[in-house]
Amino acid sequence: VALQNGMERVQLFFLKNKCRLPLSPSLVAKELNVKACSFFSSNAVPLKVALINADPLGEEINVMFKVGEDLRQDMLALQMIKIMDKIWLQEGLDLRMVIFKCLSTGKDRGMVELVPASDTLRKIQVEYGVTGSFKDKPLAEWLRKYNPTEEEYEKASENFIYSCAGCCVATYVLGICDRHNDNIMLRNTGHMFHIDFGKFLGHAQMFGSFKRDRAPFVLTSDMAYVINGGEKPTIRFQLFVDLCCQAYNLIRKHASLFLNLLSLMLSSGLPELSGVQDLKYVQDALQPQTTDAEATIFFTRLIESSLGSVATKFNFFIHNLAQLRFSGLPSNDEPILSFSAKTYSLKQDGRIKQVSVFTYQKRYNPDKHYIYVVRVLREGQIEPTFVFRTFDEFQELHNKLGILFPLWKLPGFPNKMVLGRTHIKDVAAKRKVELNSYIQSLMNSSSEVAECDLVYTFFHPLLRDDKVEGIDGIARPTGSPSSPASGKVEGEVKLSISYRNSTLFIMVMHIKDLVKDGADPNPYVKTYLLPDTHKTSKRKTKISRKTRNPTFNEMLVYSGYSMETLKQRELQLSVLSAESLRENFFLGGITLPLKDFNLCKETVNWYRL
Repeated sequence: VALQNGMERVQLFFLKNKCRLPLSPSLVAKELNVKACSFFSSNAVPLKVALINADPLGEEINVMFKVGEDLRQDMLALQMIKIMDKIWLQEGLDLRMVIFKCLSTGKDRGMVELVPASDTLRKIQVEYGVTGSFKDKPLAEWLRKYNPTEEEYEKASENFIYSCAGCCVATYVLGICDRHNDNIMLRNTGHMFHIDFGKFLGHAQMFGSFKRDRAPFVLTSDMAYVINGGEKPTIRFQLFVDLCCQAYNLIRKHASLFLNLLSLMLSSGLPELSGVQDLKYVQDALQPQTTDAEATIFFTRLIESSLGSVATKFNFFIHNLAQLRFSGLPSNDEPILSFSAKTYSLKQDGRIKQVSVFTYQKRYNPDKHYIYVVRVLREGQIEPTFVFRTFDEFQELHNKLGILFPLWKLPGFPNKMVLGRTHIKDVAAKRKVELNSYIQSLMNSSSEVAECDLVYTFFHPLLRDDKVEGIDGIARPTGSPSSPASGKVEGEVKLSISYRNSTLFIMVMHIKDLVKDGADPNPYVKTYLLPDTHKTSKRKTKISRKTRNPTFNEMLVYSGYSMETLKQRELQLSVLSAESLRENFFLGGITLPLKDFNLCKETVNWYRL
């Protein structure tokens, strides 16, 4: 009622006058639309003022009028963000930033442009109940509501990824605090932006003796859901990390510009920009003494920290360890063998004419082990196929055949117990002969056993079998920058390789499209500089949990090597999955001769595993 009465008094002004909008003087208002005016429920209770455009073809003008806050600080923050956006655009990086206008019209009062077709995250989340902020899907479903076709939704998701990256960098560098879901907004088109910059340069809102802003910037699980296109990490999140790190490094190159501009405002009387200590926040945030690679690692850890600081609230993100059990064969809707996702039959794959254990190969998990190469020839095939099976997988086949055919006398299985080390070459050679004898006896037994689905599933090629390492070969192939190739590839790794001050720097950036049958792996990277008889050059990254598309951005360092020495070395890189209840699993690897690299400059490339 007070609003309506007050607006009627303002309307009297328009009986004799038109008014240019201070925010944008090209716009002329002829009167108020009193019924469309309202107010916002935040502390300062700002007004939404709806003005009718003097141009008959012009749209209605909507602005916010705010009293009780020093909008000069908002103006300054928005100007800094606008300069950041100009720097990014000049470097060819369009982060789809939404820059709105803000004008202080007097002491503790002013106007703010209202961005059309946008809502606060709070409003979006409460559509899904009071606990909407604890759910992952509200933002994605809200975007899909306004972008119903797949093409529209993909475009909106892309806008979200780019603008979210820009917001993360800008709010971190400027120390924008008091971030909550009422001052982060989302447009129907997917563009995310922040409003209300009343707390900046690290002056966090306090709750008693605790800072309310515990994370470096706002990046929540529902934002990650839109970025990934679902619950699991994808290469889209790697794009997001790369955009953040690229944007951050571009701003760092102009650190002096931002420090100089902010220092000009020290005498303005802004309460949160009053001394050198306030400038020091920005200087520390920009990490001016670090290299781009070090800054990339630093910002990647900030992203992890921001996601991690809220991850504890989402207990449905915590995956329980799969319990190993064996109580008879699985039901029909479960895999018949633990390492094969489906069941296969003679009718599907064709009758097996010949099968033999052809050779064995050494593989590397952090500890080496041997895998057996099985040659399979089917009726109607000219060329055989090769499948790779471990001793434990052979044993699983034997155990399950014993359950399936309890009355049949199955061939004897090699003894698992071996005195001494079980992964040495002599044991592998002995087991090759024994396993070959076992499958010959198996395939010559009753057709009911030899042609059952369990046997045909065991010999069916898996995704991992499509990547043959060379049948005679223990040596791994030399990697090359990724290029189109026939056949399946077990993922790619993005590396940055550089050399300075007698030190080789290997930054492991991302891995994409890892192949592992069954559950998502827990990947990590291990490297050696070969030759290395004493294994002193081993370096490892941290473990990334439950993902086929991990982001590491970790630096592996080799100090005290001359360039001439490195030219004679090879970088061996292995990707492994850390398994809690069994041996670590080999996912892929690559060997890169360092003589092929110009170590005088940084090389950044994707390599096939």
